[in-house]
Amino acid sequence: MTEVRTATASSWHDELASLLDDSVAHDPLEVRKPGYVSPGDDSVESESVKEQAKEFVKAWAEMMLDLAKGFKDIAEQSLMTDDSFVVQKLGKPCAKVTGKLSFLNEYLPEDRDPVHAWPVILFVVIVALAALGLNSGDDRTAALVKKVQVHPPSAARIQLPDGRHIAYDQLGIPADRARHTIIIPHPLLFSRLTGIPRVEAAVLEEYGVRLVTYDLPGFGESDPHPGRDLNSSAFDMLHLADAVGVGDKFWLLGYSSASMHVWAALKYIPHRVAGAAFIAPMINPYEPSMNKEERYGTWANWSRRRKLIYFLARRFPNFLSILYRRKFLSGEHGHVDDWLSFSMGQKDEALTNEEVFEEFWYRNVEESIRQGDIAPFVEESVLQVSNWGFKLADLQVQRKCHTKGLVPWLKSIYSQAECELTGFLGPIHVWQPVEFHLQ
Repeated sequence: MTEVRTATASSWHDELASLLDDSVAHDPLEVRKPGYVSPGDDSVESESVKEQAKEFVKAWAEMMLDLAKGFKDIAEQSLMTDDSFVVQKLGKPCAKVTGKLSFLNEYLPEDRDPVHAWPVILFVVIVALAALGLNSGDDRTAALVKKVQVHPPSAARIQLPDGRHIAYDQLGIPADRARHTIIIPHPLLFSRLTGIPRVEAAVLEEYGVRLVTYDLPGFGESDPHPGRDLNSSAFDMLHLADAVGVGDKFWLLGYSSASMHVWAALKYIPHRVAGAAFIAPMINPYEPSMNKEERYGTWANWSRRRKLIYFLARRFPNFLSILYRRKFLSGEHGHVDDWLSFSMGQKDEALTNEEVFEEFWYRNVEESIRQGDIAPFVEESVLQVSNWGFKLADLQVQRKCHTKGLVPWLKSIYSQAECELTGFLGPIHVWQPVEFHLQ
């Protein structure tokens, strides 16, 4: 009996001490819920921040929902009434269109309201198309961007009478054994390295041909000539031919936009030109002698980019300078397709995708822009759309008889009038593909 009382008294004293202990003070009447965390637990603060963030996001979402409902109510009250401007102007056309498309509602579930279902479907379609567009982009964007390299000078140069220098290159038979010499100016963004792509030395040897290519003024390693025109271009070729040992006549070959320099040579130095060959030759799209139908046919099949370039070259060359600087002097190579005005055939596309052709193309571009000056490119484009100083019809062979004046007229009565052939009397070969034009 004594032992039981002693244990009871001891437990009573311990309980009283625990109630008076400040470190564990608590309300004896407090009902503790399951999962209770004591105030001394470190996780209370973190749990409070989490709950506060959740409540904040929830409140923010409710406010945005109420704001959207408010905008909806305002739109319905101000824009969707019968006397509103929007309904008066667009109500009937929209009703007509929705009436024609109402048959699509049959494909919706019966419990779906078309007014709410179709906007959701349209939004999903737009998002899906955008995602497909990003995923199915051009594979070239994933390819490594090829940087433009600067190469050491490698061209032979001659000095012209006005002090300028022209850089040139030779391929094929030496001058003392060549039966034919072909001089080749280059198109825009190309250089003397153009030549005849992938021509074999055995072919040149068989026909005794020497190719002489050169850089136009300001391109490659040739000195610039700000005041140049097609007349000066023709005489540049004449001086080049004399400097490289062409004692007689020479042939000319012109690609695309370089054709205008060949046309100029046929006009201004015909006595030194044996003949000319053109590959996809370009003409002046603003040629005044063309009638309306011819002018329309010239512009009809060109891409918008080409039309824009010609328009800027004709009207706003300074804007063309900005465009060319960003495209040509960016320090990076574009894909071959970016410089073509029209789509290529399968064989041409297979050729341009070959590594050998790409290296040839990139090396040409690098040589063309080596001086880092955009002015020659703009000058070349402006020349293309300016007055050439002659018409292509002037090069056509024609019989011209001298009957003006009294004496020639009296002679023509009793004898045949004195006539002579005018125009370029040599052969002209033109190869014009359906597609594939260089810029």
